Amino acid sequence: MQFFDTHAHIGLIYEDPIEQLRVIQKAKLAGVTRIVSINNSLHDFKKVYPNIKSIPGVYHAVGVAPVEVMNPGKDWIKTIEEGLKLPNVIAVGECGLDYYKQFGDKRMQTELFITQLEIAKKYDKPVIIHSREAGKDVFDILKERIPPAGAILHCYGEDAAYAKKCLEAGLNVYFSFAGNLTYRNARNLHETVLNIPVERMLIETESPFMVPAEFRERKRAMPEYLPSTARFLSEMLEMDLEELSKILWTNSCKIFRLPE
Repeated sequence: MQFFDTHAHIGLIYEDPIEQLRVIQKAKLAGVTRIVSINNSLHDFKKVYPNIKSIPGVYHAVGVAPVEVMNPGKDWIKTIEEGLKLPNVIAVGECGLDYYKQFGDKRMQTELFITQLEIAKKYDKPVIIHSREAGKDVFDILKERIPPAGAILHCYGEDAAYAKKCLEAGLNVYFSFAGNLTYRNARNLHETVLNIPVERMLIETESPFMVPAEFRERKRAMPEYLPSTARFLSEMLEMDLEELSKILWTNSCKIFRLPE
């Protein structure tokens, strides 16, 4: 079996380049043979990308998260566009809306988000979306501006009704579930996975956050923990783990336009 971690903040797990390489090596030993490296800021992208850009199976997204709305960086649009031309940079993100904390104001966040959707459209790349307490606005924006290459609602946190609304609206979206899927109180997520097509599901670690319940004593989530989330999902869906892993792998390759 092989697994695809569609969202891992490798640079937040460890800043040390050698430790980052060890994280990836351990993941591969656990069967996690592909990883998308995510950064919240362009500053972090410039630090992490050069260190792991040539490792087989490691891909990258480039973008500005809502947390950085007050300081996206000088010439940030140009920087994202230049990043998308680099080897193995396969998506725009993470970007989106976060109303949980006061990151600028809603107008600033919306402008930052929409601009990145337009960049994704221009370069024909999928977009990785962060949405926290902003589901309605994210949905309304995507209805009008989702790039043709599609979108991933990462670390999905809405409910089944929201997911079904996205699908009924014809949005080319995938729902990515992190380690919090394995929490007993994550009933909205459990209901969601039982009510959407498995062909629209992805899994991620959201490393170093969202440690799966099996590893709750650990301080950091790691890409090597991804099979734990996959096993939990297979049990919920009453599917054979190997069969599910193949479907999740295919889904991941499809949205990121990678060969299987």
